[in-house]
Amino acid sequence: MKDTAVTCLLACTGVAMAVAAIAADASYLGTCKVSGATVAPWADSQQKSDGAEQARLIGKAVIFKTREIAGPAPFACKAAHYKEKSYTADMIFQGAFGEMKSKDKSVDPDRIAASLGFAGNGIKTVETGCEIEFHFVDATTAEIGLNNSVYTLKKQ
Repeated sequence: MKDTAVTCLLACTGVAMAVAAIAADASYLGTCKVSGATVAPWADSQQKSDGAEQARLIGKAVIFKTREIAGPAPFACKAAHYKEKSYTADMIFQGAFGEMKSKDKSVDPDRIAASLGFAGNGIKTVETGCEIEFHFVDATTAEIGLNNSVYTLKKQ
C-alpha cells in the first residue's frame, strides 16, 4: 500500500512538472507592451474610441506569467489558465466579425481580419480564462478588442 501511494505521488508530481514545463515553453509568456490602438471595425460611426482609456493603456507592460497576467486593468488576471486555440476570422474579438456578417451579408470577416494584419484561416488565439482573449497576428504581435478599440501588443 505504501509503495502504491509513493508511486502515485511521484506520478502526480511528474505530471504537474510536465504541465508547468509546457506552460513555461509557451511562446506567449513574457513581457509585451501595448504599442497602439485603432478604432475597432465593429464600432459604428456614432461610437468613438475612448481616448482616456487609450492614453492609460498605450505604453504599458503586460506580463504573461505561467499562472497570472500582470499589467493594467483589464489585462491583469490573477488566475490565468491559458488555452491555445485556432480561430477563424468570424470568431476573433468574441465573434464581432461574425456578428457583423449576420447583420450584413456583404461583410467579409476574412477581409476585415486582413485589414488588421491577420492572414489565413488559423488565427492563433490564447484564451486566458479571464475577460480578454489575445489574437496573434504573428509570433511577436497580438491584438485584443476592448470597447471600441483594437489594441496591439508587441513582445519585448
